[in-house]
Amino acid sequence: MFDVDFYLRKLGYSGPREPSLTLLNELQKRHLMTIPFDNSLNADAERGFDVLLEVEIDDDAVFKAVVEGGRGGVCYELNGLFRRLLTELGFHVRILAAAVIQVNGTYGPELEHIFNCVELGGERYLVDVGLAGPSYLEPLRVTDEIQEQYGCQYRLVEEDGYQVLQRRAKGGDWSPSYRFEDRYRQISDWGRLVPGIADFPLEQVLIGTRIHSRAFENGQMVLIGKRYLRVEDGVEEIKVLTSPSAFKQVVRQILTPGA
Repeated sequence: MFDVDFYLRKLGYSGPREPSLTLLNELQKRHLMTIPFDNSLNADAERGFDVLLEVEIDDDAVFKAVVEGGRGGVCYELNGLFRRLLTELGFHVRILAAAVIQVNGTYGPELEHIFNCVELGGERYLVDVGLAGPSYLEPLRVTDEIQEQYGCQYRLVEEDGYQVLQRRAKGGDWSPSYRFEDRYRQISDWGRLVPGIADFPLEQVLIGTRIHSRAFENGQMVLIGKRYLRVEDGVEEIKVLTSPSAFKQVVRQILTPGA
């Protein structure tokens, strides 16, 4: 059963529970450091976008597998659980959907990524613990100002009616992470619209490719296939892991670092 006390202990948090920006920052970062992104159970090319039919998760079942059981998850699982946690703590949480930038520079389907928005103290914050690629470790305020976290910069840019989240690593250029319509969604939106995106080329959205990621204190490890990205204090290092032993070591570091 979904259990707030167990969830917070899993995240290593024992402080005040009153909704605040401090708490929101703390919980998102701890979540990213504690529970990895792992699409091992979902990266099935034969299922394609049918995985999106599971966006309405069974909180208790996913909680048992991910929080109690120790496996990772994908966006709708991780952000779904986190949305339930924040809601039970008294945060006002809404749902957003994004199209993620693809390897060929185009965007995926608009409902490809589900994440959260928290309304707090007259401001709105993007809250995301389930993005496959490198992401913000703490919530981002919805503003046109540049925001910096752990050496990386982020900004929201309006483009063709979308909000585009751009990220810049130290010494690098701005590049898009995803784009989204600034309107709140309902879980039922996925059930109605999945048939409409069934023909999207799967090879462009990496369905069938294993993706694992986990944050650490000042950065993030992201493994997409054999391409390994490590970001530390905003400095990016990219390797292609051709050695089976090196590949297994990185997978172990991301999925089971304490084993």
